[in-house]
Amino acid sequence: MYQFSHTWPYERVMGDLYLTECPFCGSRAVPLHLKKEAFERAKEGIKTEAVLPCCHEKLTILRIDDDYLWTDRALR
Repeated sequence: MYQFSHTWPYERVMGDLYLTECPFCGSRAVPLHLKKEAFERAKEGIKTEAVLPCCHEKLTILRIDDDYLWTDRALR
């Protein structure tokens, strides 16, 4: 079972994914560079990695739903 403390909200704007705020450095409007194939794999629950462009922190995404990224570590 996934814990809510391991989630982070994201937004989809014209097909691009954005984090309203970086969970690590606090930067605003951070683009989440995921290819469409990687996004679809994450929606299916396949582990996917993304590197945040603001602080170069690696984020391991366990799954994605319509509102949240579910990760392998606590972000809140």
